[in-house]
Amino acid sequence: MKVLIVGGGGREHALAWKCAAAARVTEVLVAPGNPGTAAEPRVRNVATCAEDIPALVQLARSEQVDLTIVGPEAALVAGIVDAFAAAGLRCFGPGRAAARLEGSKAFAKEFLRRHGIPTARSTTFTRASFDEAWMRAQPTPLVVKASGLAAGKGVVIADTADAAIASARAMFDGQFGEAGREVVVEEFLAGEEVSFIVMADGRHILPLATSQDHKRLEDGDRGPNTGGMGAYSPAPRVTAALHERIMREVMEPAIRGLAADGTPYTGFLYAGLMISPAGIPNVLEFNCRLGDPEAQPLLMRLQSDLSLLCEAALAGRLDTVSAQWDARAALGVVLAAAGYPESPRRGDPIEGLERAATLPGKIFHAGTRLASGQVVTNGGRVLCAVGLGADIAAAQRGAYALAGCLHWPGMHYRHDIGRRALASGDA
Repeated sequence: MKVLIVGGGGREHALAWKCAAAARVTEVLVAPGNPGTAAEPRVRNVATCAEDIPALVQLARSEQVDLTIVGPEAALVAGIVDAFAAAGLRCFGPGRAAARLEGSKAFAKEFLRRHGIPTARSTTFTRASFDEAWMRAQPTPLVVKASGLAAGKGVVIADTADAAIASARAMFDGQFGEAGREVVVEEFLAGEEVSFIVMADGRHILPLATSQDHKRLEDGDRGPNTGGMGAYSPAPRVTAALHERIMREVMEPAIRGLAADGTPYTGFLYAGLMISPAGIPNVLEFNCRLGDPEAQPLLMRLQSDLSLLCEAALAGRLDTVSAQWDARAALGVVLAAAGYPESPRRGDPIEGLERAATLPGKIFHAGTRLASGQVVTNGGRVLCAVGLGADIAAAQRGAYALAGCLHWPGMHYRHDIGRRALASGDA
């Protein structure tokens, strides 16, 4: 069979690599892909933009693609799955109506409240309805979120009311473009953040292996929020009892609620959760696709044929399949460009990729491109170095050995990915 992966980041490199590993897959196309996907066996980049839905439909038709897997959220929110379905093409992901869960945080908060799924108390404002007096009356810190898509960077934890007001006004003034037309202001929740990702077929749910990421830019969970600076799997924090509770209180009500609302959900569904000290899994956000960088360690551990799982979901048969996982742990460290996340610098030559390729583990490309035959930086999160090991500590050593091979001017990364798992003593 032939598979098309839509997107060009680290998540899409991991998806393409995993699909190409299946014996039944003859070729994987990636639109537009990156230098990492171009170098994979049985993978071919196609110069089609991930947001050009008519061109992607035409590509899938002309190449006789059997299965399309969508990586980035923007294409899902724009309705790529609906367009493929109208053309009689199989595309794994939610339709436009269901993808509002990620496309609008205001919509997601209302959905959560309506279906009794635990989440932080919140209020949604537009520029016209913004109420500074209300903001000053709230306990701090406050969490201020651009409602629309902001590439994982539209969240500010404000320690004071003045900072929260300034953050909201910056969003209204275009800091995150159209994403800031509505702003959600939430109470701050204490606890530990985990990622919980499942596959859904409209009725049935197949949980993926547990994972946990690191959103803050700097060691010790300091600095601004980013799209993610690293992740690992499994996550010791998600015990069997917590796993069952998340399924019962979050994922199952979400899938039932979407079906009851007339928007049955097929695709990856990612819940970013804050686990309270009392063990309550509160939803911070829903993402309608695989997380990035969670996808890289998760797909390193997945032993099943991903294309078969996607086909089962599209046929409404997820209850008839299971996912097999490598017993080893995987840990990914994101290597970022100079200036990330505010203004990443592009065009810096990357050194050490050949040396890294001789070590165990895997380098996934994200923000890279070729310039005169040289791989250079082309985005904020440039590479993800993933190590595999008997436990989190061994996987961490492998990932940082890979990271140590690589260099470009201004390259930076966190040195403590996995610290929470290691501190728990269960890793």
